[in-house]
Amino acid sequence: MTSEPNQYTGLLIIGDPHLESRTPGFRKDEYPQVILDKLAWCVRYAQAHRLLPTILGDLFDKPRDNPTWLLGRLIDMFADVECVGIYGNHDCADPQLKDDDSLSLLVKSGRIRLLDDNPWRGTMNGKPIVVGGSSYRCPIPEVFEVENIEGISPLVFWLTHHDIIVPGYEEQGRLQPRDIPGIDMVINGHIHRHLEDVRKGGTLWITPGNISRRSRSDATKDHCPSVLRINIHEPHNSGEETPTDAFTRLVVEVPHEAFDNVFHSSIVEAVATEESESTFVAGLKELQSRATESGAGLITFLEKNMSQFEQPVVNEIIKLAQETISHDKK
Repeated sequence: MTSEPNQYTGLLIIGDPHLESRTPGFRKDEYPQVILDKLAWCVRYAQAHRLLPTILGDLFDKPRDNPTWLLGRLIDMFADVECVGIYGNHDCADPQLKDDDSLSLLVKSGRIRLLDDNPWRGTMNGKPIVVGGSSYRCPIPEVFEVENIEGISPLVFWLTHHDIIVPGYEEQGRLQPRDIPGIDMVINGHIHRHLEDVRKGGTLWITPGNISRRSRSDATKDHCPSVLRINIHEPHNSGEETPTDAFTRLVVEVPHEAFDNVFHSSIVEAVATEESESTFVAGLKELQSRATESGAGLITFLEKNMSQFEQPVVNEIIKLAQETISHDKK
């Protein structure tokens, strides 16, 4: 598919929205509405600046059984918008996207176009652009062959949703960045925080992070929800332009609340004293007062504060808690 000439001036990279109808983790706001508002803001920003909205995967947090109202909001949101992207591990119940996965509805209705085996091709500010992608578990090309258009070499961006080994993600990563002839930039989702770029030959690997903060952690506290704006420059008349001269990057902050306004504070661990039992009960009451739909924090709290009990009692409490959380999720 090719867009209208010069319809866009660049790309807006939207990382891992993780839409869902429940409030996750230790968040105390109305997450479903908050994250929808963030995504809608991204779409409006892209339209206002003539940028192609590009999703890095994990549009949904749960692949299936998302409520009709949520799907309806997305269908309306993307009704008059060209949006491209890939699917992530949270978008599919199986390794590949299937008809039962919610994202398939948006793809079949023409709201989102998947880039696997079908790169986007167009012209931005007079520069030929190709945007390709490798969804979750799909192979990243060893080489990408693309022909010049009217004597101009296209600028090629590639979206991925993989465990890439980059600074700050060495232990979890599995794939080493490498030079990919024909691809100027690999933009990876999946990792929820901005990490350092890695250059391998002519290929720049970047990790922009995502537009929300789903869990309470030190890394999350330091993360600023944002999108990556890529501005494409008009080609130089000299014809001596390099790929790095062809675009600039800008991190754009997505409107969001302060960390302490979004997340519940941690619960003080019970101290193993003769008053520890009453402290333990007080902690449970505090958990109940700030209960989230996902039951976040309960298992962690129990594991950290049950050393005062005998192991058979501990096992039964954990089992009961897990059954309660599992039942509530049905």
